[in-house]
Amino acid sequence: MHVAKKTIPNWFTIGNLLCGLFSITFNMSGFLRMAALFIFLSAFLDLFDGRIARKLKVNSEFGVELDSLADVVSFGVAPALLFHSLSDPSFFTSIAFMLYPTMGALRLAKFSVKPTIGYFMGIPITAAGLIMAGMGLFLYSNPLITILLAGLMVSPIKVKKF
Repeated sequence: MHVAKKTIPNWFTIGNLLCGLFSITFNMSGFLRMAALFIFLSAFLDLFDGRIARKLKVNSEFGVELDSLADVVSFGVAPALLFHSLSDPSFFTSIAFMLYPTMGALRLAKFSVKPTIGYFMGIPITAAGLIMAGMGLFLYSNPLITILLAGLMVSPIKVKKF
């Protein structure tokens, strides 16, 4: 029974990842609002994986790494693809498209190496991904906002954890 208990948080993380993949799939099929909604569903699942792990006292390095990998898909790649699908082609759009998930991955790697207690250093990728999904829900994209979010993820700004 203990083995099953240890896997419960990871199932939430896998759900987060699958929602990110569903977002990408819906995006590729032209269902952009549905793609945005699946990013929101990813965030809902992401909210619980760590909390459940701590409550059940089954935290693990594996779970932390799995969470980061899921987050880079759900809140890095999926929102960037949604942005790209909504944007007019331009050099500026291409820069924003590449910069956003790259800075998200750097932010996650930095947090994995040097976790903080009580605050985040830079805005969390989940918050940035939700802003991108919110824009996508209204079929809006903006390369300046996307680049700003990319920069904020790796900025020295302290954001209180909630």
